[in-house]
Amino acid sequence: MRDKLFLFLALLASVLAAPRSLAAGPDDVEISVKIDWSKPQTGYVDFRLGGEQVTRYHMGHEAAKPYFWPLNAPGGVPVTRAWPMEKGQKGETVDHVHQKSAWFCHGDVIPEGIERKQKIKGVEGVDFWSEAPGHGRIVCTHVGAPETAPGWARVATRNEWRTADGTKILDEARVIGLHRLGEARLLVLDVDLHASVCPITFGDTKEGSLGVRVNDVLREAAGQGKLENAEGKTGEKLIWGQVSKWCDYSGPVGGKTVGIAILDGPNNPHPAAWHSRGYGLTAANPFGRDKSGFPSQKGKSDLVRLAKGEHLKLRYGILVHAGDAKEGKVAECYEEFVKLRERVK
Repeated sequence: MRDKLFLFLALLASVLAAPRSLAAGPDDVEISVKIDWSKPQTGYVDFRLGGEQVTRYHMGHEAAKPYFWPLNAPGGVPVTRAWPMEKGQKGETVDHVHQKSAWFCHGDVIPEGIERKQKIKGVEGVDFWSEAPGHGRIVCTHVGAPETAPGWARVATRNEWRTADGTKILDEARVIGLHRLGEARLLVLDVDLHASVCPITFGDTKEGSLGVRVNDVLREAAGQGKLENAEGKTGEKLIWGQVSKWCDYSGPVGGKTVGIAILDGPNNPHPAAWHSRGYGLTAANPFGRDKSGFPSQKGKSDLVRLAKGEHLKLRYGILVHAGDAKEGKVAECYEEFVKLRERVK
């Protein structure tokens, strides 16, 4: 109860501290924030471009971790699955309840010296990926005032990574930006993981880390969707577990070909291998090694470890676009993504 009261007061203070909605100039990129933590289904940030919703970032009490939903390509075309946030769509898959549209976490985070009262089979530390009994939670504790400029807008947030019993093991600063790249929309996540409590090791598991569950009709398994990476390889067999700068999922939705790509920041200290599946998942995983089964990591056992007080900084992009990877100019958008670090301070 004291923890919930503290969180409510901290977030209320952040809400009252600054205006919650600011609009950009001629490109009309907008961010608006709504937080009412006394109601379980509230707490979100809306991202819009040209008056059209690109996504909503959810961080209410009901969420095991923050997630983006919906995620819309130009024209409002949904590129991620609506279940389990929205139920009852005819023929929609209902597997992997933890794969909520788009999210960032990891499936095995090992806090040295902290006892875990609840454990999940096969997980050495805390599982933030699944929602099995005993899973961890990523709790948003602060949302800053939106910042805008022509063609982009961003908002800074803070999260605590906690065990199932509520013990904090890790702090995170997460900045989320929306950028216009021609007709495409780019979300940029700057993630700063801080081992503020104890040494942290990111366990060797395929279950991580920046993940997207695509619209069912985009799935490779559905016969229409196409997985493609930066090397031009297509299909799960050639992409799963390999290292690449980006990975794209595209296909027809409502008569329009659209796609969604995850971009791996070139300055990330640990390049991502791709946990990309024909059933509709694609995820950039910088922590999986030999045990994960990734072919590109065979024989590797160098786990990512942070000493107490150390930081790990990662940058990823989520690109939503019209057309397939070629028509959507994903390769060109990746180069623009690389330049954004220099352009947006």
